[in-house]
Amino acid sequence: MRSRARCSGATLWLIPVIIVVLGAAWIWFMISWSYSSGERAGWVQKFSSKGWICKTWEGELALVTMPGTAQEKFLFTVWDDDVAKKINAAMGKRVSLHYEEKVGLPGTCFGETRHWVNGIKGVEVSLDGGKTWKSAGLGKDLGRFAFRAFSLETGRLPAGNYVVSSRATSNSGETQAPALKFNPAGYHNNVPQQVAVTVA
Repeated sequence: MRSRARCSGATLWLIPVIIVVLGAAWIWFMISWSYSSGERAGWVQKFSSKGWICKTWEGELALVTMPGTAQEKFLFTVWDDDVAKKINAAMGKRVSLHYEEKVGLPGTCFGETRHWVNGIKGVEVSLDGGKTWKSAGLGKDLGRFAFRAFSLETGRLPAGNYVVSSRATSNSGETQAPALKFNPAGYHNNVPQQVAVTVA
């Protein structure tokens, strides 16, 4: 009788341990696995650190829409503080956010949304040789080694001379350097190029 009681007591203690282990394994799997991934383009119009205990960055992206259609919003969560700093620096600019969609996570401790942003990219265009910059729209991503088109709506420009230049920001948040950095191998000539344009 005593041995059976001991076995029953050990089993009762084992059940909650198994539940905790299975729960932790489930959360780890859901964080590691993504239901979907992609990019959303628009303007970051709201971004803040929120939460009573579990602090996460929560943001709002005003999506690019067709003229005459209602404005759509993309709600997202950021866990990485470095990515959060880059998004804060891009407030009000047109950018493209790379996200992974997470499902099956309990509560809001892991974020208020299912869309976890882990990268930001964008292109800016200057018409005055780099003195001022305007956010351009990114075209479709055709692959890792493919060129990516971008466009900027300027409207009708006054007649005169312009110096057009563009600079890109990578998914990791690195922006093209304004000055050339020499190295022994001769690489890293990644400065924004300038083209003189005359509008008649």
